Amino acid sequence: MSISDWFPIYLTLKVSLTATSLTVVIGLGIAWVLAKKRFWGKNLLDALLMQPLVIPPTVLGYYLLVTFGRGAWLGRFLEENLGLTLIFTWRGAVLAALATSLPLFIKPARAAMEGVDPHLENAARLLGRSELGVFRAITLPLAWRGVLAGVMMAFARSMGDFGATLMVAGNIPGRTQTVSIAIYDAMQAGDVGVANTLVVIMTVFSISVLLLVGWITAGRY
Repeated sequence: MSISDWFPIYLTLKVSLTATSLTVVIGLGIAWVLAKKRFWGKNLLDALLMQPLVIPPTVLGYYLLVTFGRGAWLGRFLEENLGLTLIFTWRGAVLAALATSLPLFIKPARAAMEGVDPHLENAARLLGRSELGVFRAITLPLAWRGVLAGVMMAFARSMGDFGATLMVAGNIPGRTQTVSIAIYDAMQAGDVGVANTLVVIMTVFSISVLLLVGWITAGRY
């Protein structure tokens, strides 16, 4: 493999780390709200957040395009006011990875937070802790296994996205071509050696992540 053949791995790691960081920042609050609060429309919100798990990736990519594209109000606002262009850039790949990985973080994080004894949280409130203080001192430390498992699952999903990334970021070699897209391109071009190498790397990585998640959730980490 040439140096250019390794660019998709570098880009995929960059995109996945960025998307996972954003997923944790956004997802922690959402998981806490879904786990600890009761409000009208909660089930609908949960269903909407889980859509990336059930709809085709190209449909998700389409939604992102019509929301953040230059012809959309939000896309124009970001570009004109913040100078932020998402579509057909590596940031678009981050957006796609964020959208596809967010539910995989929220699910285990929410389940772990729901498993925290509310009596401990109420005791902390009686001692004068704020909601943020209760979260930092009680909820998060007791739910860390599920949160960490969610982080690993989100990172793995970000590494392997294809459909939504292709729709939003495109396939520009040296700019927006991630590993999954590079594998597709290599097979189309008949470059089996490059495809096999990338496939082996991704397979080993995916198995390692799943094993680590299993050890974490089983309490062996």
